[in-house]
Amino acid sequence: MKNLIIWAIILGVVGYGGSKFLLHHKVAKGVDGAVLMMSPFVNVEYDGVSSTMTGELTIDGIRARVTGFKDEIYIERLGIDTPSYFSLLNLTDAAKNVQNPDDIIPDYFGFIAEGVHMSVNADYFRKLHSEIMKQVQATDSEDPAAACTGKYGFSPEVLTRLGYTEQVVSVSAHFHRGESNYSVSMTSLVEGMWEVDAELTLAGDMVSEISKGPRYRPRMSSMRIEYVDQSLNGRVADYCGRLGLSQDEILVAQLDKLQHFGKENGIEFDEYVIDPYTEFLKGKSTLVVTAEPNEPVSISQIGLYKPSDVPALLDLSAEAF
Repeated sequence: MKNLIIWAIILGVVGYGGSKFLLHHKVAKGVDGAVLMMSPFVNVEYDGVSSTMTGELTIDGIRARVTGFKDEIYIERLGIDTPSYFSLLNLTDAAKNVQNPDDIIPDYFGFIAEGVHMSVNADYFRKLHSEIMKQVQATDSEDPAAACTGKYGFSPEVLTRLGYTEQVVSVSAHFHRGESNYSVSMTSLVEGMWEVDAELTLAGDMVSEISKGPRYRPRMSSMRIEYVDQSLNGRVADYCGRLGLSQDEILVAQLDKLQHFGKENGIEFDEYVIDPYTEFLKGKSTLVVTAEPNEPVSISQIGLYKPSDVPALLDLSAEAF
């Protein structure tokens, strides 16, 4: 009996090791093919492929340099997250079962990117900000209040004056299948700046909805966004103050930034968001925004409504603490 147990353990270890080798080999082969195809546009190198028993599969130690730029982007881990190691093995056969996505896609899966390192003075970062500013065409883009609050995004110079030399970003998105709806939970973190946790619940069956392709119209049932300040608010207030703005002027500029964000997304925020956001700016560390519409709302059709009517349509509210 003892020998049987020992042999069972040995066979299990050998089987796991063999499957892991084949899994990594398949993934590395696919990644190498993708890297070759992208080589005219971006040069990519990576350290290796990793997987865990909990269902994560990642490409590790990625170094990328876009053609025409000298500065590098470094990514610690990039990959997918599934319910278990066996789910990973099933996903490797997805190409053979594209006609039966229900048999392949697990009830829970996600995408992860951890530790994306970008220097604030990188040439691609400067180019990106320059292109954004060309699209903005705002008359107040050079105004100190707009610049120090990042109304149109922080420039490399402002980020440096705020005390940042590098942006380290981590993001993830996870999909959860339910019986009558599905949800998307997203987390994004910029070290030393902020962290956002968001969950969006959508009506319908995930596979059948997504399989609609161009006809896909996601319908939101509820939303919750939690924003945690990790020192950005204090840095902005300090820098704006050094530029000569009073505390009242800084607050007005920050609220103007919020309304600009709302306008860009077809929303005119009311007091149920503005008042808690004001408390948040005055020193509270966390802002939670929720939406609980009476019935699912088509996200693509929100822009058809008058911006001032959207908060009521979504039953939008916020809380600071």
